Amino acid sequence: MYIDHIAIWVRDLEKIKSFYIKYFNCNSNNKYINKTKGFESYFLSFENGSKIEIMKMSNIPENKNNIINQYLGIIHIAIKVNSKKNVDKITEKLKEDGIQIISKPRKTGDGYYESCILDPEGNRVEIIS
Repeated sequence: MYIDHIAIWVRDLEKIKSFYIKYFNCNSNNKYINKTKGFESYFLSFENGSKIEIMKMSNIPENKNNIINQYLGIIHIAIKVNSKKNVDKITEKLKEDGIQIISKPRKTGDGYYESCILDPEGNRVEIIS
């Protein structure tokens, strides 16, 4: 068994799609649109086959999680980039491009080498080696 995909509600599908393609080499399917429900989505696929589904619908309320306050439920995704060098390189590129870095690359108490950023809509993403 394995996780096939996770899903994230977003405000701007195109911006989030571009972000994950640019920094994490995702591939995207064609946009799915359900006009009856006012629903749109993309599946963004990683090299290993795992996916992020990004979804948009106008009546979804704002998330209360922020950099200081966190609430129960899924709080971050972790993207494995296979080396410390890649963690450093991707984190530096994100920083140069104005993406908010929550924590700089470091070895954590649980043994990961990681950094943590916020994607353009404030979702926490750990970049791990």
